[in-house]
Amino acid sequence: MRREYAPDLPHIEAYGSELNQVWTNIIDNAIDAMDSHGEITLRTRYDNQWVIVEIEDNGPGIPEAIRPNLFDPFFTTKPPGKGTGLGLNICHNIVVQKHKGRIDVVSEPGKTRFEVRLPRHLASQA
Repeated sequence: MRREYAPDLPHIEAYGSELNQVWTNIIDNAIDAMDSHGEITLRTRYDNQWVIVEIEDNGPGIPEAIRPNLFDPFFTTKPPGKGTGLGLNICHNIVVQKHKGRIDVVSEPGKTRFEVRLPRHLASQA
């Protein structure tokens, strides 16, 4: 695993244990997709509005036809008994609903990158 962390990354307000679930789900999916052979790169950066975490792998890529369904509940490409299809849906809910961030994916054969954008401050819970 390669790590490319920005040295000037600011602290953010966040639900840490829930974000750990996000990282775990995305990394586990990358390991499965690469069949445990390949490289994962973790990158962080800051762009004055968002803290950005990128998780990139050099696996086979995600076919374009299934990308629109990646975050749908119960959608999986894994064989029965290997996945529930809830991991990326949970990731999406944690990032978008709970943190008011964004999660995007860019994929082609040999490179898949999940980009998670998180605001520095949580929106007030009114």
